[in-house]
Amino acid sequence: MVKSIKESPSDRVFLALNYVYLIIALVIVLYPLIYIVSASISTPKFVSSGEMWLFPKGLTLDGYKLVFNNPKIWNGYGNTLLYTSVGTLLNLAVTLPAAYALSRSDFAGRNMFMGIFLVTMFFNGGMIPLYLTIKNLNLINSMGALILPVAASVWNIIVSRTFFQSTIPKELQEAAHVDGATNFRLFIKIVLPLSAPIIAVMALFYGVGHWNSYFPALIYLNDEMKYPLQMVLRQILVLQEMSAETTGAAISGDIAQAMNNKAEIAALVKYAVIIVSTLPVVILYPFLQRYFVQGVMIGSVKG
Repeated sequence: MVKSIKESPSDRVFLALNYVYLIIALVIVLYPLIYIVSASISTPKFVSSGEMWLFPKGLTLDGYKLVFNNPKIWNGYGNTLLYTSVGTLLNLAVTLPAAYALSRSDFAGRNMFMGIFLVTMFFNGGMIPLYLTIKNLNLINSMGALILPVAASVWNIIVSRTFFQSTIPKELQEAAHVDGATNFRLFIKIVLPLSAPIIAVMALFYGVGHWNSYFPALIYLNDEMKYPLQMVLRQILVLQEMSAETTGAAISGDIAQAMNNKAEIAALVKYAVIIVSTLPVVILYPFLQRYFVQGVMIGSVKG
């Protein structure tokens, strides 16, 4: 029979402090999420006045009705799905082969290439040279401007390289070469099927980045029909701020009331759009969580 280890008073104090810390952290993380969900289904006047601070008050689904009836939001949703899908596939197609090549000990010059890659983590040309490059390549107002400049992340290449080094046995590669497999066939037929964890991690990293990205669209796109969802959300936020400022000015009577109602509707739509825009990532994350944790651990304990 295994005897339980008796905890000392200092251990119990330490454990109690850990629980207190975790409870505080949980409250800090959960409160904004609960507030946004509650605000999206509450009457706007209760939200703007501060009467609704946690749970819904004056239940209404008008915000979601406005969202689902807005063609701009659906168009932005479709654009974001397209940019995220194509961009993530491009990221995987660039990152995984590069990481595998750098993980091979028989790849001549791999340290030199790795050094060149590392330089780009600390130095870059800046926004203006990048914009001029995109313009000279005739990529302005196109999907290429959003996905090509971020086709690969050096950090993700390092994490993937570490995975290949620590997971794919060198003997397996040698056996494949003895059987006549080329490097390309070895990578496609053997390495990739054994690399599901890192593929899932990289897809999550890149996918979330594309899904939440709005600044490249702000810089490179001038056609509203090509705006991703985050740009549509930004427009809603800007319109809400402008309406609030106008309402706060010296406006009297029915005009002030109308502007105030417009600001409340914009706020209601804002919270509903936040829920709609984050829902796909929230649904996807639990299925990839174990791979996500494994990928983080790989990058943190291996060089």
